[in-house]
Amino acid sequence: MSEHAAASRLRLSGLCFLLQILLILLFALLVRYSPEGSPGPCPPQLNCSRRSPDSAFQQPRIQDVHVQVLLSFGLLVAFLSRYGPGSAAISILITAFSIQWAVLIQGLLYFFLNGKIYVGARSMVSADLCTAAVLISTGAVLGRVNPVQMLLLALLEVTLCTLNEYILLTLMGVSDSGGSLTIHTFGAYFGLMVSRVLYQPHKDRRKREEQQDKGHQMDVLAVVGTIYLWIFWPSFTSTTTAHHSAENWAVLNTYFSLVASTMSTFVLSPLLYEEGTPRMVQIQDATLAGLAMMGMAGEMLLTPFGALIAGFLVGLISSLGFRFFTPVLHSRLKVQDTCGVHNTHGLPGVLGALLGTLLTLLATADTFGYRLELVFPLVAQGSRTVTDQAFIQLSALPLTLLLATLGGCFTG
Repeated sequence: MSEHAAASRLRLSGLCFLLQILLILLFALLVRYSPEGSPGPCPPQLNCSRRSPDSAFQQPRIQDVHVQVLLSFGLLVAFLSRYGPGSAAISILITAFSIQWAVLIQGLLYFFLNGKIYVGARSMVSADLCTAAVLISTGAVLGRVNPVQMLLLALLEVTLCTLNEYILLTLMGVSDSGGSLTIHTFGAYFGLMVSRVLYQPHKDRRKREEQQDKGHQMDVLAVVGTIYLWIFWPSFTSTTTAHHSAENWAVLNTYFSLVASTMSTFVLSPLLYEEGTPRMVQIQDATLAGLAMMGMAGEMLLTPFGALIAGFLVGLISSLGFRFFTPVLHSRLKVQDTCGVHNTHGLPGVLGALLGTLLTLLATADTFGYRLELVFPLVAQGSRTVTDQAFIQLSALPLTLLLATLGGCFTG
């Protein structure tokens, strides 16, 4: 047993060494700082169209996204509360590698010019968002894969996640600034498919028995995780919106959805469980569902009461999913969803994409005003009708599910 443990440590050490040396070499050959971070004109070949005119605003935005990825996604939501400090170390390892790899892969598609990748604030935020999808996926398989396998999962998923994002946002012109499809849906179903391939019924039963005595610890950490979600997620949802005006819609809609989804937990939890008051883990899950719902629809014409309705409904659906669908997921579909990513990310991401499709049908100059060009530039230019844009928004959903499931199956 000790020889096996020593061999595992050597494999992890050797793989980390090789990957980091490879990344350093690739950065040395390809990566340079981008002129998009300077006040001067941006070369037309680079994708600087969505850079913020206020460079001072980028630094707190990057900080918010970093905090959201590391604490809310990586440590408190899915990892530390279930599997302790060891899993926290793994999540930091995955984050460190995924950010570097995403900068390279995304740079080849978005920021490549004259044989070089030009990185700036925009590329770092994009890498963080891609890392979030990887951390969502690892939440579905945590406890059944080792760190070496986690690194290989991140290597493949970052590549496929970037490809999916490029197809949707650049080639198809889909509006999904908050990542209902590119982050939540892709990350959740990629991880669920990996979990399905790695199905181990006896090991899963033993893990559930070991976790029965951790309820108090999970609730304490869920308090901290929920607070971080409330503080930082609106910035996370609005981080890629084009201008401050569109960003305000995303921030406000996210807050309205968040509070309504939290209220829905207090509606259903006393009816579904014996506890009179919902546990913090349940409140955290509902909060995540309401936030994921606003990924696509956040910057669209969603009125305050519309955001409240959407958040309230997705909170109810998520709570019912945990109570009734999760057991079916385990027993019938043979999917071991370790941290419940289907009900907190996958299903809300799908519902958010459907809501965004419906709201796209309202995208006219009379309803959106000058914001139409920010959210749907092709519609504003007249090269695409509202119906065509709505159809493309809807078709992006099965395409994302296809790439996520096939990629997850191959990775598993």
